[in-house]
Amino acid sequence: MRTSKIVGAGIAPMAAAVIASGFDIQNNVTATGTTQSGAAAAYADTVIVTTTPASSGVVMSGPAYAPGDDQFFQNAGANALLIYPPVGSQINALGVNAGFSVAAAASVIVKCAGVIGGVQQFYTK
Repeated sequence: MRTSKIVGAGIAPMAAAVIASGFDIQNNVTATGTTQSGAAAAYADTVIVTTTPASSGVVMSGPAYAPGDDQFFQNAGANALLIYPPVGSQINALGVNAGFSVAAAASVIVKCAGVIGGVQQFYTK
């Protein structure tokens, strides 16, 4: 997020710079593995996957996710990308630890809804 947008929302410039510095990008990621345990770690706010071998993926592995937290994924690879939730979690209604498929040349935001029924839930938008 650009500092100018934060300042435009009424936040002081120095505070806006600190807030904006918390957003990071993980670029040129190569998806790996064909299961959650073999997938490449996706830890940044924005994850740009540039190489997607067939049936490969990334696993959400940033710091603890809180309700409202989100992560942006861009699949710039030639094949579909599987995005796996953190271990023991679920994206949409796919089931615990199941991967969410993102088509080549597509993007998705995965947002944390919190713990529901004892399982941390994520949804896509």
